[in-house]
Amino acid sequence: MELYAKRGFESTAVADIAERAGLTERTFYRHFADKREVLFYGAGALQEFLVGAVEKAPSSSAPIEVIVSALVEAATSVFEERREFARRRQAIIVANVELLERELVKLATLASALADALRQRGVPDPVASLAAEAGISLFKVAFQRWVDDSGKKTLAHFIRESSSQMKAVTAGRRPAPR
Repeated sequence: MELYAKRGFESTAVADIAERAGLTERTFYRHFADKREVLFYGAGALQEFLVGAVEKAPSSSAPIEVIVSALVEAATSVFEERREFARRRQAIIVANVELLERELVKLATLASALADALRQRGVPDPVASLAAEAGISLFKVAFQRWVDDSGKKTLAHFIRESSSQMKAVTAGRRPAPR
């Protein structure tokens, strides 16, 4: 992260990363396919966490409530203590088109996994897909607001607020001002 922030993503080589970590390039490639993946390490664990939260949700919950609840749980358990890391990572990603594309692929993969988890709960399509995609969309908005925030509000707060605003928008109401 320090190398990417200091030199820029494009100007940082795998050799630089390996040297900084006290590894050989060969060892680096045992853990990561390329230098992009350093920024996306943990995406699989996040997906497992979210899918597990969906699987454990009460069966009486509406699909979007299940997704929002899983996102709030991840915000509290996974993200909150890593806020400064998330800010630094996000700044690196938004400065590079290639990384933005990779981030979108990661989010699309999460949406697909969440839709599959909803289908396993008996939620039919297109409802499962719509709920998962809407959940990831509100997460993207909440996450950006969280990393831009001065540190007073939690990611869970922004997820809940974005969820309320999304409900107002989809009901044809004007969302309350923030």
